[in-house]
Amino acid sequence: MTQPPFQTLTLTRPDDWHLHLRDGAMLQAVLPETARDFGRAIIMPNLVPPVVTGAQASAYRDRIMAALPDGMDFTPLMTLYLTEDTDPADIAAAHASGLVKAVKLYPAGATTNSSSGVSNFDKVRPVLDKMAEIGLPLCVHGEVTDAEIDIFDREAVFIDRVLDPIRKATPGLKVVMEHITTRDGVDYVKSNARDLGATITTHHLIINRNHLLVGGIKPHYYCLPVAKREEHRLALRAAATSGDSRFFLGTDSAPHTDPNKESGCGCAGCFTATNTMALLAHVFDEDGALDQLQHFASKNGPAFYGLPENQNTLTLVKSDQPSQFPAKINSDDGPVTVFDPGFPIFWSVA
Repeated sequence: MTQPPFQTLTLTRPDDWHLHLRDGAMLQAVLPETARDFGRAIIMPNLVPPVVTGAQASAYRDRIMAALPDGMDFTPLMTLYLTEDTDPADIAAAHASGLVKAVKLYPAGATTNSSSGVSNFDKVRPVLDKMAEIGLPLCVHGEVTDAEIDIFDREAVFIDRVLDPIRKATPGLKVVMEHITTRDGVDYVKSNARDLGATITTHHLIINRNHLLVGGIKPHYYCLPVAKREEHRLALRAAATSGDSRFFLGTDSAPHTDPNKESGCGCAGCFTATNTMALLAHVFDEDGALDQLQHFASKNGPAFYGLPENQNTLTLVKSDQPSQFPAKINSDDGPVTVFDPGFPIFWSVA
Protein backbone atom coordinates (compact mmCIF):
# COMPACT_ATOMS: atom_id res chain seq x y z
CA MET A 1 0.00 0.00 0.00
CA THR A 2 1.36 3.40 -0.98
CA GLN A 3 2.07 5.62 2.00
CA PRO A 4 0.57 9.12 1.87
CA PRO A 5 2.96 12.09 1.78
CA PHE A 6 3.60 13.71 5.14
CA GLN A 7 4.36 17.15 3.75
CA THR A 8 3.33 19.08 0.64
CA LEU A 9 4.50 22.38 -0.79
CA THR A 10 2.67 24.15 -3.62
CA LEU A 11 4.53 26.82 -5.58
CA THR A 12 3.85 29.11 -8.48
CA ARG A 13 5.12 27.07 -11.42
CA PRO A 14 8.88 27.63 -11.66
CA ASP A 15 11.04 28.79 -14.57
CA ASP A 16 14.58 27.86 -15.53
CA TRP A 17 16.67 30.94 -16.35
CA HIS A 18 19.58 29.00 -17.88
CA LEU A 19 18.97 25.84 -19.91
CA HIS A 20 20.71 23.82 -22.64
CA LEU A 21 18.36 21.89 -24.92
CA ARG A 22 20.81 21.15 -27.75
CA ASP A 23 19.18 20.21 -31.07
CA GLY A 24 17.99 17.26 -33.12
CA ALA A 25 17.72 13.92 -31.32
CA MET A 26 19.04 15.31 -28.05
CA LEU A 27 16.45 18.10 -28.06
CA GLN A 28 13.71 15.53 -28.60
CA ALA A 29 14.93 13.49 -25.63
CA VAL A 30 15.58 16.18 -23.02
CA LEU A 31 12.89 18.80 -23.69
CA PRO A 32 10.12 16.81 -21.91
CA GLU A 33 12.30 16.60 -18.79
CA THR A 34 12.18 20.39 -18.46
CA ALA A 35 8.65 21.00 -19.79
CA ARG A 36 7.20 18.59 -17.22
CA ASP A 37 7.99 20.98 -14.34
CA PHE A 38 8.94 24.38 -15.76
CA GLY A 39 6.75 26.93 -17.49
CA ARG A 40 9.55 28.75 -19.30
CA ALA A 41 13.29 28.62 -19.76
CA ILE A 42 16.02 30.89 -21.07
CA ILE A 43 17.47 28.80 -23.90
CA MET A 44 21.22 28.86 -24.41
CA PRO A 45 22.37 29.66 -27.97
CA ASN A 46 25.67 27.73 -28.08
CA LEU A 47 24.69 25.31 -30.82
CA VAL A 48 26.98 24.42 -33.71
CA PRO A 49 26.78 26.82 -35.47
CA PRO A 50 25.70 29.24 -32.73
CA VAL A 51 22.41 31.16 -32.75
CA VAL A 52 23.65 34.65 -33.60
CA THR A 53 20.78 36.32 -35.51
CA GLY A 54 17.10 36.88 -34.95
CA ALA A 55 16.28 34.64 -37.89
CA GLN A 56 18.33 31.80 -36.41
CA ALA A 57 16.66 32.24 -33.02
CA SER A 58 13.24 32.09 -34.66
CA ALA A 59 14.14 28.89 -36.50
CA TYR A 60 15.51 27.32 -33.31
CA ARG A 61 12.35 28.25 -31.41
CA ASP A 62 10.29 26.55 -34.12
CA ARG A 63 12.35 23.35 -33.72
CA ILE A 64 11.86 23.44 -29.95
CA MET A 65 8.11 23.85 -30.27
CA ALA A 66 7.95 21.05 -32.85
CA ALA A 67 9.72 18.76 -30.37
CA LEU A 68 7.37 19.59 -27.49
CA PRO A 69 5.13 16.60 -26.73
CA ASP A 70 1.39 17.06 -27.11
CA GLY A 71 -0.25 18.26 -23.91
CA MET A 72 2.84 19.94 -22.48
CA ASP A 73 2.75 23.68 -21.82
CA PHE A 74 6.19 25.28 -22.15
CA THR A 75 7.54 28.56 -23.53
CA PRO A 76 11.17 28.82 -24.70
CA LEU A 77 12.70 32.24 -24.08
CA MET A 78 15.26 32.74 -26.82
CA THR A 79 18.72 34.28 -26.60
CA LEU A 80 21.33 35.37 -29.10
CA TYR A 81 25.00 34.44 -28.97
CA LEU A 82 27.17 37.57 -28.77
CA THR A 83 30.06 37.67 -31.22
CA GLU A 84 32.44 40.41 -32.23
CA ASP A 85 30.42 40.76 -35.46
CA THR A 86 26.97 40.97 -33.86
CA ASP A 87 24.78 43.66 -35.45
CA PRO A 88 23.16 45.98 -32.86
CA ALA A 89 20.23 46.61 -35.23
CA ASP A 90 19.48 42.88 -35.57
CA ILE A 91 19.49 42.47 -31.79
CA ALA A 92 17.18 45.45 -31.38
CA ALA A 93 14.76 44.10 -33.98
CA ALA A 94 14.74 40.62 -32.44
CA HIS A 95 14.02 42.12 -29.04
CA ALA A 96 11.30 44.43 -30.37
CA SER A 97 9.55 41.45 -31.97
CA GLY A 98 9.26 39.79 -28.57
CA LEU A 99 11.34 36.82 -29.70
CA VAL A 100 14.64 37.43 -27.91
CA LYS A 101 14.76 37.98 -24.14
CA ALA A 102 18.54 38.17 -23.61
CA VAL A 103 21.96 38.07 -25.26
CA LYS A 104 24.61 35.60 -24.09
CA LEU A 105 28.25 36.53 -23.60
CA TYR A 106 30.73 33.67 -23.75
CA PRO A 107 34.40 34.56 -23.42
CA ALA A 108 35.99 32.68 -26.32
CA GLY A 109 36.91 29.16 -25.25
CA ALA A 110 35.26 29.33 -21.81
CA THR A 111 32.93 26.34 -22.16
CA THR A 112 31.08 24.01 -24.55
CA ASN A 113 30.79 25.42 -28.08
CA SER A 114 32.18 28.82 -27.08
CA SER A 115 34.86 29.19 -29.76
CA SER A 116 32.81 31.92 -31.46
CA GLY A 117 32.70 33.98 -28.27
CA VAL A 118 34.25 37.33 -27.46
CA SER A 119 38.00 37.95 -27.17
CA ASN A 120 38.10 41.72 -27.69
CA PHE A 121 35.41 43.31 -25.53
CA ASP A 122 35.90 46.73 -27.13
CA LYS A 123 34.39 45.30 -30.33
CA VAL A 124 31.05 44.57 -28.66
CA ARG A 125 30.59 47.93 -26.92
CA PRO A 126 28.14 49.22 -29.58
CA VAL A 127 25.98 46.15 -28.99
CA LEU A 128 26.10 46.59 -25.21
CA ASP A 129 25.20 50.27 -25.56
CA LYS A 130 22.17 49.33 -27.67
CA MET A 131 21.15 46.67 -25.15
CA ALA A 132 21.30 49.19 -22.30
CA GLU A 133 19.19 51.57 -24.36
CA ILE A 134 16.43 49.03 -25.04
CA GLY A 135 16.57 47.17 -21.70
CA LEU A 136 17.75 43.83 -23.08
CA PRO A 137 19.66 41.78 -20.45
CA LEU A 138 23.16 40.44 -20.99
CA CYS A 139 23.69 36.91 -19.66
CA VAL A 140 27.34 36.38 -18.81
CA HIS A 141 29.43 33.25 -18.56
CA GLY A 142 31.74 34.81 -16.00
CA GLU A 143 35.17 33.26 -16.40
CA VAL A 144 38.38 34.49 -17.92
CA THR A 145 40.16 32.02 -20.18
CA ASP A 146 43.79 33.11 -19.70
CA ALA A 147 45.97 30.02 -19.46
CA GLU A 148 47.94 31.47 -16.56
CA ILE A 149 44.82 31.91 -14.37
CA ASP A 150 43.98 28.91 -12.19
CA ILE A 151 40.62 27.42 -13.17
CA PHE A 152 39.35 27.83 -9.60
CA ASP A 153 40.10 31.58 -9.70
CA ARG A 154 38.66 32.42 -13.10
CA GLU A 155 35.29 33.67 -11.88
CA ALA A 156 36.79 36.10 -9.37
CA VAL A 157 39.28 37.41 -11.94
CA PHE A 158 36.49 37.85 -14.51
CA ILE A 159 34.55 40.07 -12.12
CA ASP A 160 37.53 42.38 -11.62
CA ARG A 161 38.98 42.40 -15.13
CA VAL A 162 35.92 42.15 -17.36
CA LEU A 163 32.51 42.43 -15.72
CA ASP A 164 33.00 45.43 -13.48
CA PRO A 165 34.63 47.50 -16.29
CA ILE A 166 31.81 46.54 -18.70
CA ARG A 167 29.13 47.62 -16.25
CA LYS A 168 30.90 50.88 -15.43
CA ALA A 169 31.34 51.66 -19.13
CA THR A 170 27.69 50.83 -19.93
CA PRO A 171 25.41 52.38 -17.31
CA GLY A 172 21.92 50.90 -17.27
CA LEU A 173 22.95 47.57 -18.81
CA LYS A 174 21.06 44.74 -17.10
CA VAL A 175 23.40 41.84 -16.41
CA VAL A 176 22.81 38.29 -15.22
CA MET A 177 25.88 36.61 -13.78
CA GLU A 178 25.07 33.07 -14.76
CA HIS A 179 25.83 29.99 -12.67
CA ILE A 180 27.89 31.80 -10.06
CA THR A 181 30.10 29.42 -8.10
CA THR A 182 31.99 31.55 -5.57
CA ARG A 183 31.57 33.73 -2.54
CA ASP A 184 33.16 36.43 -4.73
CA GLY A 185 30.21 36.20 -7.12
CA VAL A 186 27.68 36.34 -4.29
CA ASP A 187 29.39 39.33 -2.70
CA TYR A 188 29.61 41.21 -6.00
CA VAL A 189 25.89 40.81 -6.62
CA LYS A 190 25.08 41.92 -3.08
CA SER A 191 27.24 45.02 -3.49
CA ASN A 192 25.18 46.23 -6.46
CA ALA A 193 21.62 47.34 -5.86
CA ARG A 194 20.49 47.75 -9.49
CA ASP A 195 20.68 46.08 -12.88
CA LEU A 196 22.50 42.98 -11.64
CA GLY A 197 21.22 39.51 -10.87
CA ALA A 198 22.69 36.02 -10.70
CA THR A 199 21.54 32.50 -11.42
CA ILE A 200 22.59 29.59 -9.24
CA THR A 201 22.47 26.00 -10.43
CA THR A 202 21.06 23.01 -8.63
CA HIS A 203 24.31 21.08 -8.72
CA HIS A 204 26.46 23.90 -7.34
CA LEU A 205 24.20 23.95 -4.27
CA ILE A 206 24.98 20.26 -3.70
CA ILE A 207 28.55 19.46 -4.77
CA ASN A 208 31.95 20.95 -4.10
CA ARG A 209 35.23 20.08 -5.75
CA ASN A 210 35.81 17.16 -3.37
CA HIS A 211 32.75 15.43 -4.77
CA LEU A 212 34.32 15.70 -8.22
CA LEU A 213 37.81 14.54 -7.35
CA VAL A 214 37.98 12.52 -4.11
CA GLY A 215 37.97 8.73 -4.49
CA GLY A 216 38.30 8.92 -8.26
CA ILE A 217 37.21 11.40 -10.88
CA LYS A 218 33.42 11.65 -11.21
CA PRO A 219 32.84 12.75 -14.82
CA HIS A 220 29.13 13.42 -14.28
CA TYR A 221 30.03 16.03 -11.65
CA TYR A 222 32.36 17.85 -14.05
CA CYS A 223 30.90 21.15 -15.18
CA LEU A 224 32.01 24.64 -16.13
CA PRO A 225 32.35 26.71 -14.10
CA VAL A 226 33.87 23.88 -12.11
CA ALA A 227 32.63 23.24 -8.56
CA LYS A 228 34.68 25.10 -5.97
CA ARG A 229 35.58 24.78 -2.27
CA GLU A 230 32.97 24.03 0.38
CA GLU A 231 33.04 27.63 1.63
CA HIS A 232 31.83 28.76 -1.78
CA ARG A 233 29.06 26.14 -1.92
CA LEU A 234 27.80 27.32 1.45
CA ALA A 235 27.83 30.93 0.26
CA LEU A 236 25.71 29.92 -2.73
CA ARG A 237 23.24 28.10 -0.50
CA ALA A 238 22.95 31.08 1.80
CA ALA A 239 22.26 33.35 -1.17
CA ALA A 240 19.73 31.01 -2.80
CA THR A 241 17.78 30.42 0.41
CA SER A 242 17.87 34.05 1.56
CA GLY A 243 14.92 35.30 -0.50
CA ASP A 244 17.15 38.05 -1.96
CA SER A 245 15.47 38.93 -5.27
CA ARG A 246 18.81 39.23 -7.07
CA PHE A 247 19.35 35.44 -6.96
CA PHE A 248 17.24 32.99 -8.96
CA LEU A 249 17.29 29.52 -10.44
CA GLY A 250 19.20 28.75 -13.60
CA THR A 251 19.90 25.03 -13.73
CA ASP A 252 22.50 25.10 -16.52
CA SER A 253 21.19 21.59 -17.16
CA ALA A 254 23.52 20.46 -19.93
CA PRO A 255 23.04 17.06 -21.56
CA HIS A 256 25.95 15.12 -23.00
CA THR A 257 25.92 11.45 -23.94
CA ASP A 258 27.75 9.12 -21.59
CA PRO A 259 30.56 8.37 -24.07
CA ASN A 260 31.24 12.10 -24.35
CA LYS A 261 31.26 12.52 -20.57
CA GLU A 262 33.22 9.37 -19.76
CA SER A 263 36.10 9.93 -22.18
CA GLY A 264 39.72 10.98 -22.03
CA CYS A 265 38.57 14.58 -22.52
CA GLY A 266 35.11 14.56 -21.03
CA CYS A 267 32.54 17.25 -21.79
CA ALA A 268 31.50 19.73 -19.12
CA GLY A 269 27.92 19.74 -17.87
CA CYS A 270 25.51 18.23 -15.36
CA PHE A 271 22.08 17.08 -16.51
CA THR A 272 19.66 18.11 -13.75
CA ALA A 273 16.40 18.85 -15.59
CA THR A 274 14.79 15.59 -14.49
CA ASN A 275 15.06 16.02 -10.72
CA THR A 276 15.93 19.67 -10.06
CA MET A 277 12.77 20.61 -8.17
CA ALA A 278 13.04 17.63 -5.84
CA LEU A 279 16.71 18.38 -5.20
CA LEU A 280 15.96 22.03 -4.49
CA ALA A 281 13.21 21.08 -2.06
CA HIS A 282 15.75 18.92 -0.23
CA VAL A 283 18.29 21.75 -0.07
CA PHE A 284 15.82 24.38 1.09
CA ASP A 285 14.24 21.96 3.58
CA GLU A 286 17.66 21.05 4.96
CA ASP A 287 18.44 24.75 5.44
CA GLY A 288 15.07 25.53 7.04
CA ALA A 289 14.07 27.75 4.14
CA LEU A 290 11.20 26.03 2.33
CA ASP A 291 9.29 29.31 2.53
CA GLN A 292 11.93 30.88 0.27
CA LEU A 293 11.93 28.23 -2.48
CA GLN A 294 9.10 29.92 -4.37
CA HIS A 295 11.05 33.19 -4.49
CA PHE A 296 14.16 31.49 -5.83
CA ALA A 297 12.45 29.22 -8.36
CA SER A 298 9.29 31.09 -9.34
CA LYS A 299 9.32 34.79 -8.52
CA ASN A 300 12.77 36.41 -8.60
CA GLY A 301 13.56 35.49 -12.21
CA PRO A 302 10.37 36.90 -13.75
CA ALA A 303 10.81 40.06 -11.70
CA PHE A 304 14.35 40.60 -13.01
CA TYR A 305 13.35 39.95 -16.64
CA GLY A 306 10.19 42.06 -16.38
CA LEU A 307 7.89 39.13 -17.14
CA PRO A 308 4.69 38.02 -15.39
CA GLU A 309 4.82 35.05 -13.07
CA ASN A 310 3.29 31.82 -14.28
CA GLN A 311 -0.39 31.43 -13.50
CA ASN A 312 -0.38 27.71 -12.72
CA THR A 313 1.29 25.85 -9.86
CA LEU A 314 3.56 22.91 -9.06
CA THR A 315 3.25 20.75 -5.95
CA LEU A 316 6.11 18.98 -4.21
CA VAL A 317 5.53 16.15 -1.76
CA LYS A 318 7.78 14.71 0.92
CA SER A 319 7.47 11.04 1.80
CA ASP A 320 9.13 8.77 4.32
CA GLN A 321 10.53 6.68 1.47
CA PRO A 322 13.32 7.82 -0.88
CA SER A 323 12.15 9.10 -4.25
CA GLN A 324 13.08 7.15 -7.35
CA PHE A 325 14.54 9.01 -10.33
CA PRO A 326 15.70 7.51 -13.63
CA ALA A 327 19.45 6.97 -13.76
CA LYS A 328 19.55 7.83 -17.45
CA ILE A 329 17.54 9.46 -20.20
CA ASN A 330 17.80 7.66 -23.52
CA SER A 331 18.22 9.56 -26.78
CA ASP A 332 18.92 8.48 -30.33
CA ASP A 333 22.36 10.04 -29.83
CA GLY A 334 23.03 7.86 -26.79
CA PRO A 335 22.26 7.71 -23.04
CA VAL A 336 22.43 10.80 -20.81
CA THR A 337 23.11 10.32 -17.10
CA VAL A 338 20.79 12.16 -14.72
CA PHE A 339 22.55 14.05 -11.91
CA ASP A 340 22.80 11.91 -8.78
CA PRO A 341 23.29 13.91 -5.57
CA GLY A 342 24.81 10.91 -3.82
CA PHE A 343 22.27 10.77 -0.99
CA PRO A 344 18.57 9.88 -0.66
CA ILE A 345 15.97 12.48 -1.69
CA PHE A 346 12.56 12.25 -0.04
CA TRP A 347 10.90 15.00 -2.10
CA SER A 348 9.27 14.56 -5.50
CA VAL A 349 6.96 16.48 -7.83
CA ALA A 350 3.36 15.40 -7.42
